[in-house]
Amino acid sequence: MAEHNKFGMEGEDMAARWLKEKGYEILHRNWRHKQYEIDIIALKNNFLHIVEVKSRHHSPFGGHPEDSVGKKKFKNLQRAADEFLFLNPGYKWIQYNILAITLFRDKEPEFFLIEDVFL
Repeated sequence: MAEHNKFGMEGEDMAARWLKEKGYEILHRNWRHKQYEIDIIALKNNFLHIVEVKSRHHSPFGGHPEDSVGKKKFKNLQRAADEFLFLNPGYKWIQYNILAITLFRDKEPEFFLIEDVFL
């Protein structure tokens, strides 16, 4: 497995644990439809949460993990969510979230949840 894929999986593992600690019920991880993927699908407070996870090592020269979610990535996330909802009807409320994880050498990871995203 390529190193970046392994890093991405580790980030998604951390994200799932963090979301569980915050009261989310994880329904699916890496849910796929054709070429589209949803990192995490979770429930909390009657909302279906479609979560895009981005992790990155801290760099003093800039760039936050969430910066890598652009309009194209978001549209693909919406397409996957549309298919999930078609196959799993009954959810009244849906919310798109980005969970950004910054990893540091000498301290605990930093989690930044951006809720109710729309690009």
